[in-house]
Amino acid sequence: MSCDLLPTDVDGPHYQGDVFDVINDGWDLMIAHPPCTYLSNAGACRMYPIKGVVNQDRLQKALEAKAFFMRLLDSNISKICIENPLPLSIVGLPKPSQIIQPYMFGDPFTKKTLLWLKNLPELKATSDLKSIAVPYLPSGTSRKQGGKSLGAAPRGDDAKIRSKTFQGIADAMANQWGV
Repeated sequence: MSCDLLPTDVDGPHYQGDVFDVINDGWDLMIAHPPCTYLSNAGACRMYPIKGVVNQDRLQKALEAKAFFMRLLDSNISKICIENPLPLSIVGLPKPSQIIQPYMFGDPFTKKTLLWLKNLPELKATSDLKSIAVPYLPSGTSRKQGGKSLGAAPRGDDAKIRSKTFQGIADAMANQWGV
């Protein structure tokens, strides 16, 4: 079952609402993709709008996002995977269990993805497309190229596109962790 505050756009069972309404319904596996808006290192420029000065309102939202993240990680579910990008160090999330890239699972893109695993083995790569992989999101040198990405999600697209879980990664999770 999927769960989100937003309606789903794919077939299958879906609960539209707060995950904590259904989190204690006897699940044996949870793969969570909590919002990263206030956790991600990509938001560092908004956390520190003036070099060395912390935006206190944004820090408060980041700490609330961390509390949500930790509540998921500490849930009474035997097997848990939480997926998020590289977090801001000021937030103090625990060290991730694994770092993966879409090109390791058959999608020709780079988009560093961190996994926090509880009672699950690390995902095993299913392919290696590193030699042909291009950035999915602009960062680093891509910004110097006018903010353009060689991948599918140029800067400015909505959060749903930018937070994409690639099919190859989803398939690997299902095949390697499913019953």
